[in-house]
Amino acid sequence: MKVIRTVEGLTRIIKEKKQLNRTIGFVPTMGYLHEGHVTLMDQCRKETDVVVVSIFVNPLQFGPNEDFERYPRDEERDAHLALSHGADILFLPSMEEMYPSTRSIEMTVVKRNDVLCGRSRQGHFDGVVTVLTKLFHLTQADVAYFGLKDAQQVAIVKGLIDDYNFPIKIRTIQTVRESDGLAKSSRNVYLTEEERNQATNIYKSLLLAQNSISEGNKNIDQIKEKMIGWIKQNTSATIDYIEILDYPSLEQIETINKRTIIAIAVHFTNVRLIDNVIVNENGDIIEKVFS
Repeated sequence: MKVIRTVEGLTRIIKEKKQLNRTIGFVPTMGYLHEGHVTLMDQCRKETDVVVVSIFVNPLQFGPNEDFERYPRDEERDAHLALSHGADILFLPSMEEMYPSTRSIEMTVVKRNDVLCGRSRQGHFDGVVTVLTKLFHLTQADVAYFGLKDAQQVAIVKGLIDDYNFPIKIRTIQTVRESDGLAKSSRNVYLTEEERNQATNIYKSLLLAQNSISEGNKNIDQIKEKMIGWIKQNTSATIDYIEILDYPSLEQIETINKRTIIAIAVHFTNVRLIDNVIVNENGDIIEKVFS
């Protein structure tokens, strides 16, 4: 595995791989890798010739009161995990390398942005599409891999690729979970022991909603009330949002009669956690979101 820290170094090695007609798979991350990330790498390793993993804690996607400075970082551990899961190139740029000067053009997300996490994290997805546009160009990836835990991000990235004709396919992987159902996240380390036990109820509330749909209940308000009741009864968390929307447009719907995302975000003492499931009109979880 080659560890590269400069734009020049990355573009040089990518050019070499392209000249050899190698397919390039790309896994963008902010580091502190967990099983969700390595699952993306493993899938990328199976499907492409060259596995590129980036680790960059992107300041543009953090708000003024968010956890940029204390976001967990462990470069040595991350490099070991990337190597052991088949990465050929690990791109580890500094902030100065990625943003060497004040940008002359700023990117703004105008659709799929004013709901879910985008409602309370103004500018977050602008930062996401900015850094991904740079990384897509630098890696010249044929396929990019994303986890569905960040389903709003996936929907916005799909819009970016479609709108700007990036010659890249998006590959989604189902949310990787702990044995008790909690979605894997770098931020789980901020949970207290009691909160960690309670956090399993986030996924349980989603399954409660899914089962309700499977039993024929298509009333969105009723399903959301069941989820709210479950979270309030079983956790000390504060609910940020519970939403049931069309996917991937993320538009409001009146009843469940198409592909739908059931999404939740909650605040514990020191961390905000998100989770979701994507289902069809019968309540079955959809494994493959984009073909």
